[in-house]
Amino acid sequence: MSRSFLRRLAPAAIVTASLTLAGCGYNDFQRLDEHSKAAWSEVLNQYQRRADLIPNLVATVKGEANFEQETLTRVIEARAKATSIQLTPEMLADPQAMERFQQAQGQLGGALSRLLAVAENYPNLKANQAFQDLRVQLEGTENRITVARNGYIKTVQEYNILARSFPTNLTAMVLSYAPKAGFTVANEQEISQPPAVDFGGGAAKR
Repeated sequence: MSRSFLRRLAPAAIVTASLTLAGCGYNDFQRLDEHSKAAWSEVLNQYQRRADLIPNLVATVKGEANFEQETLTRVIEARAKATSIQLTPEMLADPQAMERFQQAQGQLGGALSRLLAVAENYPNLKANQAFQDLRVQLEGTENRITVARNGYIKTVQEYNILARSFPTNLTAMVLSYAPKAGFTVANEQEISQPPAVDFGGGAAKR
């Protein structure tokens, strides 16, 4: 086979390969993979924002005499656990890792809700402007977390449909594109809307 023939054949082979890759969903996998990683990074950013607010919240609450120590301790311990569990984009295909991450973040959210509810029993805290500002920031952060999680869920659903549908599932199998872990069915309804954190005097729920 002559070199000139190979040179003429090469462009055609490239075009054929490109069309084959496009038809098997390769480009869609790349696009959705990048989107899901970006969406997950936003989820992590918002969780980190919440974690960063907690030390100031704890310091403010500690200034209130006789505040329930058990409630404060639970927040501190839950924050330590939540920030110790790292879930990188490369680990998103691990459902168990996702479950551990969710549980830790859920425990932190519950502990925070309890603290804010208990704080309603302390007039000095309710009148403390720094405490009020932190509560408002936490409320905004919870809303951002919900938006970020829902964005991630949507992107992962698109990716997983592609990974499980024929013929793109063949591409996923050949190139090891495993389905990504989403949020569990157990808390799917909960994360479809912001947590009902009551900053007006009622009991806080999560």
